[in-house]
Parts: sequence; C-alpha cells; structure tokens
Amino acid sequence: MNHYEPPMHWADHEDIAMALYEKFGDDFSEAKIYRIRFTELLDWVVELPNFAGTREQANEGHLEQIQAKWVYEWRDHQ
Repeated sequence: MNHYEPPMHWADHEDIAMALYEKFGDDFSEAKIYRIRFTELLDWVVELPNFAGTREQANEGHLEQIQAKWVYEWRDHQ
C-alpha cells in the first residue's frame, strides 16, 4: 500500500526524527546521536525521501531540535 506522505520541512522536527530513526534504527544510541556532526545530520535530513526543505534553510536550532527528538524516538523504542 502506497500512502501519500506530505512533504517534511525543517520545522517538522518530530517527523524528521522519526524518519531518521526508521532509517538508522538502533545503529545510533543516545550518546551517538548527540555526537553526530551537524554537517552529517544536515546531509541525512536533506536526503530523506519526502524532505522538501533546502540546505540553505537549515540552522543550528532546527538541527538541535531534530537531534533531541531523535533521542526521544530512540528511547521510546528501547
């Protein structure tokens, strides 16, 4: 079943975090998530299939929020 997923933008921190968790699963623990370089995180976010934002729209605040939400997502699955 192929359901429509609305495009994600930088402010969709929780949706992005869930997509990253789905992509990487338990490859990243809480400590590892917090050690990811923002340049790397930025690459991964813009590569997500239904991500519609641009690299230029990214900022540290968005990346910090995504990182924090990713940690919560990881914790929820432990």
